Amino acid sequence: MTTGTPAAEAGGRAPRRLAPEEVRTLFLFESLDADQLTWLAEQGRVERRDAGGLVYAEGDPAECFFVLLDGTVRLCRTVHGDQVEINRTAQRGVYGGATQAYLGDDRLYRNSMWALTDAEFFVLPAEKFAHAVRSWFPMAMHLLEGMFVGMRDTQTLVGERERLLALGSLSAGLTHELNNPASAAVRATSSLQERIAGMRHKLAMIADGRIDGRRLHGLVALQEEAVERVAKARPLSPMETSDAEDELTDWLDDQGLTAGWELAPILVSGGLDIDWLDRVRAELSAEELEPAVRWLTYTVETELLMREIADAATRISNLVGAAKQYSQLDRAPYQVVDVHELLDATLVMFRVKSAGVRVVKEYDRSLPSIPAYAAELNQVWSNLIDNALGAIGDAGTLTVRTGRLDDQLIVEIADTGPGIPEEIRPRIFEPFFTTKPVGEGTGLGLDISYRIVVNKHHGDVRVSSVPGNTVFRVLLPISPEEPPAG
Repeated sequence: MTTGTPAAEAGGRAPRRLAPEEVRTLFLFESLDADQLTWLAEQGRVERRDAGGLVYAEGDPAECFFVLLDGTVRLCRTVHGDQVEINRTAQRGVYGGATQAYLGDDRLYRNSMWALTDAEFFVLPAEKFAHAVRSWFPMAMHLLEGMFVGMRDTQTLVGERERLLALGSLSAGLTHELNNPASAAVRATSSLQERIAGMRHKLAMIADGRIDGRRLHGLVALQEEAVERVAKARPLSPMETSDAEDELTDWLDDQGLTAGWELAPILVSGGLDIDWLDRVRAELSAEELEPAVRWLTYTVETELLMREIADAATRISNLVGAAKQYSQLDRAPYQVVDVHELLDATLVMFRVKSAGVRVVKEYDRSLPSIPAYAAELNQVWSNLIDNALGAIGDAGTLTVRTGRLDDQLIVEIADTGPGIPEEIRPRIFEPFFTTKPVGEGTGLGLDISYRIVVNKHHGDVRVSSVPGNTVFRVLLPISPEEPPAG
C-alpha cells in the first residue's frame, strides 16, 4: 500500500481538502496565523481508511504526516516478530507517521498505524510538514533537536544500565540459590562414597564367616525393611529427636557397641527405634551384633544421602524451571498464562533480596488463566516487588495477593514500608521520577510497568498508600481482544 498517494488521486478525482478554519480546529494548528493555515489547507488532503485497514506500515518510507479527524486508531511496534500495541485512541487531532521529518532523519515509519473503525485523516506530505516546522519555528527547532537527541541518548544509556543492573541483581540471587543445593549435592556425594566403601568393608566381614550364612538371609530382609522405613520416616520435632537419640545411645551402649552415640542420630533419622533393633539382636549372636548393626547403619545413611542428593537435584531443577518461567525462554510472547506461576517465578528470583522479609501469598486459585505477554508481566512484578522490598528494608511484610473484580483479574503487591507521601503520589509513574538518592534509581521502573499494563494489556495500575500499608494494584482484563497476527 502506498500511503503517499490518496485513493481519490488514483481514480483521477481531486482529493478533498480542509478549509483553513477547519484546519484551525485541530489542536496542533490552533495557534497558527491565517497565512499558515491557508498554506496547510492547500498542501494537505483528506484520506479515509476502512475499519481494520493499515494506515501506514512500520519500516516503509515515511512519506506522510497523519492527523486524525474521525475514528479510532491504534499504534503498534514489532518486537521479535510480534506486533505489540503501544497506544489506541479516538481523540480528534492526534497525529502519527512522519512525526520527526523536521529532524531530517525520519526516513522510515517507526511504527504501524491501524484503523480500528472507519477513520478519516488530514494528511501532509512529509517534506511539506518538515518545511513548515523548520521555517515557522526556527528557535523551537533548535530546542527540539537538542531535547530529542539528548533524551534519546539518555534513555538508551539509562535503559541499558537499568537492564544490566536488574539482570545482575537477579543473576546474583539465582546463583546464590543454585549454589546451596549444588553444594549440598556435592557434600552428600562425597559422604556417600565413604559410606559405600564402609558397606563393602562390613560386607567382607560378614562374608568371611563372622555371621552364620543361615542368618544372613534374615539380615538382608531386615536391611530391605530398613530401606522402607527410611522412605516412610516421620519428621520429628527437635525434642522428639533428642529423646530418641538418647534412648538409642543407651541401648547401643548396653549391647556393648562402641561409639553408639555416632550411630544413634543416623538410625533415628531413618525412622529406626529400639523395638526394631531388638528384632535385629534376636536374629544374631552377641559377636555378630556390632558388625551387623554398623552394616545396617551404613545402609540407612546411604539411603538418607541419596534422598539428600535427589532433593538437591529437584531444587536445582525447580530453580531452573522458575528461571525459564520468569524469562519465558522458548515461549510465545503472547500466550495464555496463569498469573500465579508468573508471580511465583518472580518471587524465586527475589528470594535472596527478600531474606529477612516475611512474604505472604494470598492467591485466589479459582482465577482463570488469561492471554498476556508473560515476559513483560514478569517485568511488572519485578519492578513492583523490587520497589516494595526497597521500601520495607531489612524487616517487614511483603504481601502478594490475587483476586477478581467483575471481568478483571487483580494482582496486588503490598508492603509495610513508610508509604508514599501524598504530594508526590501523582508523579510516581512519570519517566525518570524517583525518590531514591542520586545514583540509586533511574525512575523508569514504574513508567515501564504502567505502559506494559495500560498500553499493551489495556488494564490499569492503581496505588493507595498510608504509612505501613502501600498497595500497588494491577488490573488485567480476563478476556482481552487478541492482537492481530503478524
